[in-house]
Amino acid sequence: MGPEECADHISKCLELAILLEASVHKPGNVSVVTNFESTRYEHFLASAVAARPSFKYAAEQGIGIQEDKIPVPDVGVGKMIKNCVAEIESWQHGGNTLLGTIILLVPIAVAAGMTLPDGELEVANLRRDMKTIVNSTTSKDALDVYEAIRIAKPSGLGKAPKLDVNDPTSASKILQDKVTLFQIFKIAQNYDTICSEWVLNYPITFDLAYPFFSKRIACGDDLNQAILHTFLEVLAKYPDTFIARKAGIDKAKEVSAEAAQILSLGGLETSDGKRCLAEFDAKLRRFSNLLNPGTTADILAAALALSTLGGYRP
Repeated sequence: MGPEECADHISKCLELAILLEASVHKPGNVSVVTNFESTRYEHFLASAVAARPSFKYAAEQGIGIQEDKIPVPDVGVGKMIKNCVAEIESWQHGGNTLLGTIILLVPIAVAAGMTLPDGELEVANLRRDMKTIVNSTTSKDALDVYEAIRIAKPSGLGKAPKLDVNDPTSASKILQDKVTLFQIFKIAQNYDTICSEWVLNYPITFDLAYPFFSKRIACGDDLNQAILHTFLEVLAKYPDTFIARKAGIDKAKEVSAEAAQILSLGGLETSDGKRCLAEFDAKLRRFSNLLNPGTTADILAAALALSTLGGYRP
């Protein structure tokens, strides 16, 4: 396919991934049948539509890298994240819907632009190119992502031990010391899974969520069941850092243990699993969005993006 067609294809794949992730009724998350007081399912739909042009632009930047027209450090990952978040903000009134997802998906879009023009998607090549992209970020990228965070205003942000996003002196320190976005995320990797995915080359996305989802689909699961079981599998193995920041790591570990229990009972495949899942969902929602496994949902969206880029269609 030509460059224009390729970029458009990539943007459709990533938009579809967001829509699929948002639609499934996952415990503690907004879905087609469950909402929070101020953030509803339609806000995620609007956000997915608003994000697509940014994904297309990111893919075009990747194609430019592949054609030796754009140096990797000049690709502007941070600016793409900021512009995407700002566009999402202008299209809906539900607050922060996709900040973590966008931070994960923009490097995927750029890498897909570097990879797909050569033919079929090779996951190993995509992951290799993503590593190159995130390792080549700049201090300008860091400042742009700080601005994206201020636009999105995510709940439970807390205070960072160094270069806090709400500290007015952080920007000058970042520029003075030439601190890159990758280095910023390295500081935060121990308490934020989105950051650790960047720093460690997306291990949960590539090594757990994507292969688990692919296997469930290959074994005959319907889409809803495959997505939900993948969500539970990731949550069971990795305590959600969005919950940890708001309610503490012990509560996040408790939530993960309950997800593991549901899987041990068979999840959607057994009556006991379904009963336990319903109780789990009700428990998480009892505290509004305090126990919302939002980071797990972001990881799931990234895994679904790999699947749609690889040819999966519902």
